Amino acid sequence: MPSMATSIAIKVAKNPLISALPRSLTWRGPGFRLFCSSGLDVLSPSLSEPELDMESSVYTHTFIPGRKLLDSFREEFEIGSRTITIETGKIARFANGSVVMTMDETNVLSTVSSAKTDGSRDFLPLTVDYQEKQYAQGVIPTTFMRREGAPKERELLCGRLIDRPIRPLFPAGFYHEVQVTVNVLSSDGKQDPDVMAANATSAALMLSDIPWGGPIGMIRVGRIDGRFVLNPTMDELSMSDLNLVYACTRDKTLMIDVQAREITEKDLEAALNLAHPEAVKCIDPQIRLAQKAGKQKKEYKLSMISDRTIGKIKSLAEGPIEAIFTDAAYGKFERGEALDKITQDVRAKLEEEFDEDSLKVLPKGVDMVRKQIVRKRIIDKGLRVDGRKLDEVRPLHCEAGTYPILHGSSIFSRGDTQVLCTVTIGAPGDAQRLDSLVGPSKKRFMLHYCFPPFCINEVGKRGGLNRREVGHGTLAEKALLAVLPPEDEFRYTVRVNSEVMSSDGSTSMASVCGGSLALMDAGIPVREHVAGLSVGLVSEVDPTTGNMKDYRILTDILGLEDHLGDMDFKIAGTRKGVTAIQLDIKPAGIPLDIVCECLETARKGRLQILDRMDEELSLPRMLNDGNAPRLATMKLDDESLRRLLGPLGSQRKKVEQETGARIAVSDGIVTIVAKNQLIMEKAQQKVDFLVGRQIQVGSIYKGVISSVKEYGAFVEFNGGQQGLLHISELSHEPLSKVSDAVSVGQELSVMCIGQDVRGNIKLSLKATLPKRGSEKKNLENSSPVSSDRQAVNIWPTLDDVPIGEENSKFSVLRTECEGEIEGGSVQNSACLTSSVVVRSAAECDAKDNAISRHAHKKTTTKSLPRPYKSVPSQKEKVSSRSRTGVSSEKSIASMLNVSYATNKEESLPLDVCKTKLSSVTNVKISSLKLGDRFTAKIYQIRAHGLVLELAGGVRGMYKFEVNGRKDFEAGKELHVQCTSFSAKGIPVFSLLEDEVMQ
Repeated sequence: MPSMATSIAIKVAKNPLISALPRSLTWRGPGFRLFCSSGLDVLSPSLSEPELDMESSVYTHTFIPGRKLLDSFREEFEIGSRTITIETGKIARFANGSVVMTMDETNVLSTVSSAKTDGSRDFLPLTVDYQEKQYAQGVIPTTFMRREGAPKERELLCGRLIDRPIRPLFPAGFYHEVQVTVNVLSSDGKQDPDVMAANATSAALMLSDIPWGGPIGMIRVGRIDGRFVLNPTMDELSMSDLNLVYACTRDKTLMIDVQAREITEKDLEAALNLAHPEAVKCIDPQIRLAQKAGKQKKEYKLSMISDRTIGKIKSLAEGPIEAIFTDAAYGKFERGEALDKITQDVRAKLEEEFDEDSLKVLPKGVDMVRKQIVRKRIIDKGLRVDGRKLDEVRPLHCEAGTYPILHGSSIFSRGDTQVLCTVTIGAPGDAQRLDSLVGPSKKRFMLHYCFPPFCINEVGKRGGLNRREVGHGTLAEKALLAVLPPEDEFRYTVRVNSEVMSSDGSTSMASVCGGSLALMDAGIPVREHVAGLSVGLVSEVDPTTGNMKDYRILTDILGLEDHLGDMDFKIAGTRKGVTAIQLDIKPAGIPLDIVCECLETARKGRLQILDRMDEELSLPRMLNDGNAPRLATMKLDDESLRRLLGPLGSQRKKVEQETGARIAVSDGIVTIVAKNQLIMEKAQQKVDFLVGRQIQVGSIYKGVISSVKEYGAFVEFNGGQQGLLHISELSHEPLSKVSDAVSVGQELSVMCIGQDVRGNIKLSLKATLPKRGSEKKNLENSSPVSSDRQAVNIWPTLDDVPIGEENSKFSVLRTECEGEIEGGSVQNSACLTSSVVVRSAAECDAKDNAISRHAHKKTTTKSLPRPYKSVPSQKEKVSSRSRTGVSSEKSIASMLNVSYATNKEESLPLDVCKTKLSSVTNVKISSLKLGDRFTAKIYQIRAHGLVLELAGGVRGMYKFEVNGRKDFEAGKELHVQCTSFSAKGIPVFSLLEDEVMQ
């Protein structure tokens, strides 16, 4: 290959102009480095190989740089029709071991390093750092510094997934610091890099000089439509009802992690038997790669305790320790205090003998003696530390609704392990946003596990994310996720907090049980309860062959049994099947048949726990009206959205500030979220005013006077619509000027009474005002009513209606069906009718006819349309309506989408109507007017007010005033006045002055 000097000489010879220039002004073409077998060289792109060959006979090489070969070794294999490549030697050459694993367009780099220390400690300081940087998917981070920050939850979980299978394979006594660093170099979003990272780490350890008993193989198995899929893509995984991650050596199981949708134990066993031989396929390529490029294993100092030291400590401590563990009356802390005392006694004897070597390893030696005693009792006699049988579950305590003010709460205790679980329900916008390379972009269900130091009577510092807390919380979250309703049926965001109050083993499975109870207490429609427990293993191993001679399976292990045993097998599920599994072991593998045997043992224990949980709470409660949030959605067109949002979202912000609700808009869907029903009603009223709703005759609307004319006033209401408030509809008394009653900008409540022949909306103010003399009539006609009538639900709950009930009339998904007032009682409807009192146009005309015949007996001339020279009388109004006929009224009613009914009183003479009205003894809700006064009976006393009952069974409400009177008694009578109507048409009363002064 010609050198750089040769290339330059050829170019100068071809172009005399270049040779005439000074050396400093000559241009040098760009080149690139060529990695060759013996060195580095630079080639000029301006020359082709033939030119170099042709000119090389003329010009001699002036200088030959050294060339170096970057040795690269590769191995390829296939699993589940996908080709996987492992490569070393190209990058990260200084690491003790480095491997790049490739599947499709996803590349993962794993490196291993070991510290050069003496390893003088009593544990293995193994650290696994898994990193997903945004450059792997071609994205710049959105943080302020535009770089990745602290490890995310997913990174911590992937680090645990790598740590759990490789840790048991380090030799006993190897306590040198080891760090594994995994970087995702590129991701196509199709494959989850976590399994690739674990296999790459295994290959890197095989290439390093660190002593390790690998390699391992890891694989993911899914199931779609009953068919198992190996290494499924993310799209396939979203359709799968099983997500099984399995790690093993050639003949033993190392780690299992499962998320499933109630898969049966039989199907799970079949998946495990399929996963093992497929995972073994990852082992042979790693061995071949290590033979090509691996380093020779280095001899490290192992921290082992001599047999002489162990024998001496055992002779001094074995008897007292065995006495402690044969007495089941000892509790967790009593055993710990007794063991500390034994350790101090042994220390005193060793100090008398000046045995410094034994004193250095005394705590570890006492722990080894304790471990031998406990395991021997379990294997030989089947006796556990607390005196239970091998398959016995500890005593259970369940309590739901511990703190009623919360959305949901529960306490679950199993033995000395106790957790407090709480549920908080939020809006869809409260979902957690995820920033990972693969998977969904948000998470609507979260379970946060907290393990404070006081739960084990220790002093500690609370910091940020803890790997153990994140792992335990994610396991419980996966277990409960299987029974949650789909997102299209339940749009809320749910957060479960699991606070560990005391710990004596298996707090993560207690969080599953407590979380299930709290979800039902919150009214979330979960299908059934989920329970979980931990299964342990104590085995006896043949020292010559390393195989298990005997073993015992323990149900619901204690913390001490977890520490001294071989396995912590956490299994959660329902009566139908398993929803989550996590297997962690201490020895270098467990036979798969023993793992499958534990599944049936766990199922029996799980059923016992589910029976106890069903006794406490078997079905989800209905949402609590006072505490549970409310959610409503509506679909709006572009014009309505513009009115709702306003310039730069000002109208939406104003509604949020005034009501306390939150409004979100997405794809034309408006979502309103409120803390309670009262705030929801306020927000909906504001939105209805801005956007508008379907106008109905007899409905009352809030509006603002936009302009005042001589013949009436124009009112802007219902989202910007205009209606005419004629001067004759301003008051029951004749008015000479419109300005005497209303002014521009005034807010008022008006009733829609129909449309004129031109299609203009007619409004009435006097229809919402009390008539003269109504107070006296109501006082005379009031009478006590029977108390056996059904009470009006003034503060309605969701006891009868599920969340998300759809109101098809307003295209709103409401969280509560509204009542329809008929005959003075509230009846539950199918949410297909309006939530206010609807009066037909004919009924209003009949009342106007009766009033006009009584008050005006003279005839008037026909008035001109504009301007009005005189105030029109009610009789003129009646005559005008009589010309249009009943058919016109029916057409107006049909245009307004209301039912039309002919009022029979319309054709009665005035004296007959007067006689009928004066003889009425029962109050009808359709006749109630603002300002009417009554004598009401206290039907019921609520936390925030009274339920009042009028004559005829009509019920209304009175809300307590701040610092007002609250000393009421049921059955007493009060003098009240009708001041308003709720959104459901229920009358709202206030006390008269004589009652307030009492």
